[in-house]
Amino acid sequence: MTKAAELREMSDEQLELTCKETAEKLFRLRFQSQSERLDVPSELKKNRRLIARIKTIQTERAQG
Repeated sequence: MTKAAELREMSDEQLELTCKETAEKLFRLRFQSQSERLDVPSELKKNRRLIARIKTIQTERAQG
C-alpha cells in the first residue's frame, strides 16, 4: 500500500498513471465481486482509499 508521503513525492504524471491503474483494478475487482467470490474483499476499500488520497494530493497541488 502506498502511503500519502510516498504519493506526495511522485510527479504529477506518476500520480495520474497510478490513479488510472488503481481505477482499472477497482473496476475489475467490482466486476469480480458481482460475478464470483473475491479472495480479499478488503482490496475494494484499499483501492477506493488510494484513489481518494491521490485525488486529494492532486487538488492540493492545484490550489497551491
